Amino acid sequence: MKSLFLVPLCAALFSFGVAAYAQVDQSDPQALIKTATQQIFDEVRTRAIEPDDIPRIMDIVNRDILPYTDFRRTTSLTMGRYWRTATPAQQQQMIEQFKMLLIHTYSGAIGQIHADQQIEYPPLRIAPTDTDVVVRTIAMKNGQPAEIDYRLYKTPQGWRLYDLNVLGVWLIQTYRQQFNDKIQQSGVDGLIQFLAERNQQLASGKQ
Repeated sequence: MKSLFLVPLCAALFSFGVAAYAQVDQSDPQALIKTATQQIFDEVRTRAIEPDDIPRIMDIVNRDILPYTDFRRTTSLTMGRYWRTATPAQQQQMIEQFKMLLIHTYSGAIGQIHADQQIEYPPLRIAPTDTDVVVRTIAMKNGQPAEIDYRLYKTPQGWRLYDLNVLGVWLIQTYRQQFNDKIQQSGVDGLIQFLAERNQQLASGKQ
């Protein structure tokens, strides 16, 4: 099985939610991303985020990212057909372990965020009937552009983030085959156990 952890992504999932407070406009997908991104820079400007400060990162994610992200949808799409056969308890365990995996794996990238980093937002054309959109952003780092795309869908409560694309790599697509391979080998419980053990290793500082 290919490594579940050597994926060339960054902390964009967390960058989205680091300071997404209640005033974020959830009725406009681009405004939501733009405002939340600006607020992360305000957060960094106030106090730098240390990549090894997992408790703070956990607080940030649990407080700010969950209201604007449908991580259940992210996990279900990543598991594909196996999500439908998993029990409610297995589904909840998968959500928590997958979230922890991403936090541990990509928390180091948070320390690379700079308050003066420039972000460009190409025009977004969206029809009133659209319920699923991709918001493109271009982050400038050392003079080089890096594209990060956010996929959101419309809910009665507003737009919700559920997938992202960093440098051509979509999160759900990247993990789907790897999760499926593991489930075929040892079932959903086997995948949950594997993720839990890996998260324990990462929490103890082991790579």
